[in-house]
Amino acid sequence: MEDKKFIVLVIDSFGVGEMPDVAQVRPQDIGANTCEHILQQSPQLYLPMLEKLGLMNVLGKCYSPMTFSQRAVYGTALLQHQGGDTFMGHQEIMGSKPKQPLIVPFIEMIDPIENHLIKQGYQVERIFREGLPLLWVNGHIAIGDNLEADLGQVYNITGNISAVGFDAIVNVGKVVREIANVGRVIAFGGLLRESSRILAAIETKQGKYIGVNAPKSGAYDNGFQVAHLGYGVEAKTQAPYLLQQQGIPTVLIGKVADIVENSDGVNYRQLVDSDEILALTLKHVQQSGSRFICTNIQETDLAGHAQNVARYADRLQVVDRWLEKIMAAMKPQDYLVVLADHGNDPTIGHSRHTREKVPLLVYRQQQQGYYLGERSTLSDVGASVCDFFAAQTTENGTSFLIDCMKSGG
Repeated sequence: MEDKKFIVLVIDSFGVGEMPDVAQVRPQDIGANTCEHILQQSPQLYLPMLEKLGLMNVLGKCYSPMTFSQRAVYGTALLQHQGGDTFMGHQEIMGSKPKQPLIVPFIEMIDPIENHLIKQGYQVERIFREGLPLLWVNGHIAIGDNLEADLGQVYNITGNISAVGFDAIVNVGKVVREIANVGRVIAFGGLLRESSRILAAIETKQGKYIGVNAPKSGAYDNGFQVAHLGYGVEAKTQAPYLLQQQGIPTVLIGKVADIVENSDGVNYRQLVDSDEILALTLKHVQQSGSRFICTNIQETDLAGHAQNVARYADRLQVVDRWLEKIMAAMKPQDYLVVLADHGNDPTIGHSRHTREKVPLLVYRQQQQGYYLGERSTLSDVGASVCDFFAAQTTENGTSFLIDCMKSGG
């Protein structure tokens, strides 16, 4: 029986330099380079496995005690999606072709959304704060702007699971998704004693955005559940579904399992601890049989949001230690790809994601050094996974396996 694995490790937010278009679309990210700035401020940081995989090659310069790797198969990948978004980054990695969403405050979409909900039989009222309205559905679910992401790109559906159940909250999200062509609709909730906590957490920003402060609402405190509904995302064009049609088991671990559709695969959801996530990854690498494994390390991204360089560097060391074990467990036919989904430079002066290209580090035993170039989309990873397992290709992306073969890998 065939036994080969393709492992994708996403170090969330580990960008390697600003995208070419930041001056036009995200001037606040000019000069961002998450990886380089962490290394500059952490002069003793040593990441031997990432060094072996070609991290210094990607940067084009060395940060002692690390140096260039002669046997690295490496390159970079550009973001095809707008902004720098974990959800869309992972959809792109899996092979989706990003579509250009609307960027618009919720108040400009409230009329058609409200009308659509009423036609579907929902009871809807408007709640005002500082003259701005959001929607209050069936007495327990709020609809408004996401105030934590880039404003105007995401709408939140915040509900009390104790009162209506999680499925009801998701169903409201699906109704909103039918009308609102913003990048993402997030439906979530927690077990609240009183739905009034949601109303008490309503806030406004810049005089045109209104939504619920999710931490203040208590939604995260007990029984939190979430569903991400993306714009233009079709699961049947992505690697997990296409592999399953070939009988290839698929395993998603960490945040990727929360945001990528993998209904017929194995999912380890709502995990954050890097050691736990990487131990599960190693376990599936060690098991017999072919499989696709994709893992997300979220703690690096959380350190970026906290603008905490020391914490970010510490989490990278955790990843590197586990990489040594994972690479040692791989068989000659296995592939490992390490990349990121965007940047989150903790030194840039703001606490949001930074729009950066990402490293593309590929490993297989007995490979020789090769430069994969600058790939035009993260989807090249999903396309390569499908190529590896001889599955139908993803809707987006170009496999780099033929280039890897030139390296002897």
